[in-house]
Amino acid sequence: MTGLIAFREIVLKVHSRCDLACDHCYVYEHADQSWRARPKVISPEVISHTASRLAEHARDHALPSVTVILHGGEPLLAGPARLRLVCEEFTRALDGIAELDLRIHTNGLQLSTRYLDLFDEYGVRVGISLDGDRAANDRHRRFADGRTSHPLVLAAVALLRSEPYRHLYQGLLCTVDVANDPVAVLDALVELEPPRVDFLLPHATWETPPARPDGAPDAYARWLLRIFDHWDRLGRPVPVRLFESLLSTLRGGPSLTESLGLAPTDLVVVETDGTLEQVDSLKSAFEGAAATGFNVFDHAFDQVAAHPGVRARQLGLAGVSESCRRCPVVRSCGGGLYTHRYRDRNGFDNPSVYCTDLRELVDGVEGRTASRETAPQLTDPAELARSQEELTRILLARLHADLADDPGWARAWELLAAVERAGEAGADALDAVLDHPFTRTWVLAALDAARDGRQDVPEAARRLTALAAAAVLRGGLDLPAEVAYRDGEVYLPTLGLLRLGEPGTEGRAALHVTAGGYAVRDGRAEHRFGPTAGDARWQPVRTWSPGPDAVPVALEDLDPYRNCFPRPPRLRLGAGEAEEWRGRLDRAWALLHKAVPEFARAAAAGLTTLTPLAGGPRAGGWGEAGRHGPGALGVPYAAGVRETALALLTGRRRTRLRALTEVADLYALDGQWQHRSPWRERPVPVSRLLADVHERVAVEAYRRATATPEPGGSDRIHRALDRLSEAAELTVTGKRLVAELRYELKTVDA
Repeated sequence: MTGLIAFREIVLKVHSRCDLACDHCYVYEHADQSWRARPKVISPEVISHTASRLAEHARDHALPSVTVILHGGEPLLAGPARLRLVCEEFTRALDGIAELDLRIHTNGLQLSTRYLDLFDEYGVRVGISLDGDRAANDRHRRFADGRTSHPLVLAAVALLRSEPYRHLYQGLLCTVDVANDPVAVLDALVELEPPRVDFLLPHATWETPPARPDGAPDAYARWLLRIFDHWDRLGRPVPVRLFESLLSTLRGGPSLTESLGLAPTDLVVVETDGTLEQVDSLKSAFEGAAATGFNVFDHAFDQVAAHPGVRARQLGLAGVSESCRRCPVVRSCGGGLYTHRYRDRNGFDNPSVYCTDLRELVDGVEGRTASRETAPQLTDPAELARSQEELTRILLARLHADLADDPGWARAWELLAAVERAGEAGADALDAVLDHPFTRTWVLAALDAARDGRQDVPEAARRLTALAAAAVLRGGLDLPAEVAYRDGEVYLPTLGLLRLGEPGTEGRAALHVTAGGYAVRDGRAEHRFGPTAGDARWQPVRTWSPGPDAVPVALEDLDPYRNCFPRPPRLRLGAGEAEEWRGRLDRAWALLHKAVPEFARAAAAGLTTLTPLAGGPRAGGWGEAGRHGPGALGVPYAAGVRETALALLTGRRRTRLRALTEVADLYALDGQWQHRSPWRERPVPVSRLLADVHERVAVEAYRRATATPEPGGSDRIHRALDRLSEAAELTVTGKRLVAELRYELKTVDA
């Protein structure tokens, strides 16, 4: 079957009875009472068939790993012999097909060394249910005669924490009760040093709502936020899956728990009689809510995966109610646990019965952590630059891993390493050539070629050789710098183009530093070139300064990798053309500084390279951002002063946003949600809407300052910002950026 989401986790009910009488248990105390008709203990036949079905499913879907959770009732009541059979059968069936992750969820009352020795043998990790301190635990988790279970659970945890069993300790599961003291509950759990704590909302529906002693619709949120605050004050001593899931989704990452987020369900339940069911919590909704009509003897797991009830929990945003789809926190809360949405009159097409709690919880965690969770690259240009430098080096290291066996590449790599070891001058020179924007272009192109199996290894080695040689020359280092040239020339990144032979010729030449410049030895002859040599075979990279105190910007019309913009670059400008372009850039920059000084200063920050592009300005006058490292910008050579000014402004806005998205998560990438745009006929993804607003705020400022405002331009931007504010995909960093854009627009409107 196509389009199925494979099951990566199964809950295996090995015993259907329990030795406690917890009054909040969904199995025994809620709507579905099917446990009464099921065998107490899973049979060997059910175990064998389930293991075979899982192995078949894992093989058909090429799953690298599967998780099997032994559950109940109380699974330890099945006894060590039956549990050993489970471990043996699943280990045998999955051998050579998928890695097996065995776990057990237990109340711990029966836990002893005979079980733990078995679990140690098969790597079964143990999670124990405990609701906190004794007062909290005794509120629900008692024996049928009312006796406390707390001391026995603590003894079980102590045994699990001891050697040689400590590595099996998976964590503690705690059901929330707002009548308990949250601080005391967390302290009691933390004292037991669990690898993880899971806080679980008690199962409830709109027909059987959760207890709210004070009648407040956000009682559970307030309780959990008190836990969060205490956990945070303690330095987050143990992982808490609920909070870590929220923090992950707020950063744009995945949900880490079934009870939150929009990730599709990938779990199936096997009852003691071999019946295949949906997620167990559905037993809280109504009798038969979890049923599928399938069993392990007659049906494959794929048939369960195609069940309408299972598919309904795999629809992501389309699977939640209409009001949830409009909610800005839906990526984090996911509409709540599917079971908690149930209402008799319309099934599960509702927000969670904990809706208010979940909204307050997400907003509360975000409000408490936004400043810490915001990516520093957004507010600190130096941090953005450092992150971009690191990204280029990571990509280059990845390329090196692919090409390290090539002798030419290896020699050039060794020279780069020698440059880096050559003190401060060498390190600075290496930084300069690696941070050249088109170094990133080359690395990305080479990685693409390697991935597609069309890598030109000699060309990659030539470019690396040229990089290393340029670093040697820039640093004035006494190191051997040999370059390989093709078609009679070699480009030295950041320095210029050196002609070493006639077109069509190939060879190698040694470069070295001389007083006042550089020299090349080709055979017996040595030729000087560089800043003062005046050699016609040397074409240096020209520069331009965007102001008297500004760092010079390279006018890059030589690098063969500058062809990375949406339109082609100009060929090498003649001397007169270069002077004319410099003058036009001077006037454009002066116009920007006069019209929008704050935006102009921001545009100048980090600008290192301008490339003249063929043709005049496109409609709207936007600058061109290509596939390169930060600092580069493509500007139409034939544009007038006003169009050039607008191209500089919008291009820098575009490249800054691109640089941010490369090193910081501004929005989640797991949704295909569309948003209405004031500038486009069709809905667009949040990335496009954010990019439009990011550019148009600056454009609106420029047009107002130059008396060419766009009718309704500010209103459109405000509408777009409002839509972004409601976009669930935005991370805390993305929301901070939207707030900055609002502030910028406010200064424009003032």
